[in-house]
Amino acid sequence: MTTNRFWQLDAHPQGDAFASALSFREEALQPLAEGEVRIAAGWLSMDAGTRMWMSPRTDGYQPPLPLGSKMSGLVIGRVVETRDPAFPEGTLVRGFGQWADYSVVTPAMAGLMALDESLPDLREHFGALGMNGWTALLGVRDTARIQPGQWIAVSAAAGATGSLAVQVARNLGAHVVGIAGGPAKCAYLVQDLGADIAIDYKADDVAARLAAEVPGGLNAYFDNVGGPILDAILPNMALFGCVAVCGLVAAYDADKPLPGPARYDQVLMKRLRIEGFFVPDHFHRAEEFIAPLRQWHDEGRLVSRFDETPGLENTLAAYAKMLGGGAIGKVLVKVA
Repeated sequence: MTTNRFWQLDAHPQGDAFASALSFREEALQPLAEGEVRIAAGWLSMDAGTRMWMSPRTDGYQPPLPLGSKMSGLVIGRVVETRDPAFPEGTLVRGFGQWADYSVVTPAMAGLMALDESLPDLREHFGALGMNGWTALLGVRDTARIQPGQWIAVSAAAGATGSLAVQVARNLGAHVVGIAGGPAKCAYLVQDLGADIAIDYKADDVAARLAAEVPGGLNAYFDNVGGPILDAILPNMALFGCVAVCGLVAAYDADKPLPGPARYDQVLMKRLRIEGFFVPDHFHRAEEFIAPLRQWHDEGRLVSRFDETPGLENTLAAYAKMLGGGAIGKVLVKVA
């Protein structure tokens, strides 16, 4: 353990050309400072929100990454060196580290958490019991406040967070419309996840399908993408419904803000509540999130599907697959 391979952000990418803005490098490992922890990565999480971190925008939920720094992201791995007694060597952890063989973090800043190793598949700490699962529960139960018998739609419903939001809503007794791209994803939503309706936004008229099949309107919308799908949703909301804004994939590769929804008038006409939520604001509620998610998982009612790419050097291929919608479920890179 003398060298570290890592991905470095060299420039602000234009559009979807993120690969040209990153370089694969190697460095000698440096001694830890007091309070730091070194983690040997087992898996890296590929998450759409990190695309905004590559941009120069300063109006996001965190400052942009400085050019010349290691690319950041969620990591599951083991502590191999420590100067924090709360995280001894050998501890399996999850936190915000780097796209690297070894991440050096300050636990409080990284949201570092020791993990339960009793799970049959430790990757579920990135899935049903991880940030994606927490986000699904926070968005569906607490932000959208869905009730049994109500209708909720989920966009990017075959993705890492969307697929869990579909299951959380189903487990809470709601009727679920999953919106995804392509027949394979739509079949997955209905056959595997229990969605009542699946809409292929690439082939279907989303607004027309909703008007025909949910004539009473949606009580809630779990929004992962924004853009044209949001415009199709707003006229099909029920009175006093809620749009829970989880992500804005349609805008993440833009270097400046995009125009708002064309059907913004429906916010007034339907008396809608629109609320953004961000799970790191709720890290202190970890035990509250884990309890129901673990119960559903153990009962087989909350599962993740993983798309795993081996090799740190292949990280950009996995990232492109995730951003381009080429995968079903959670996209990971297996480092070690």
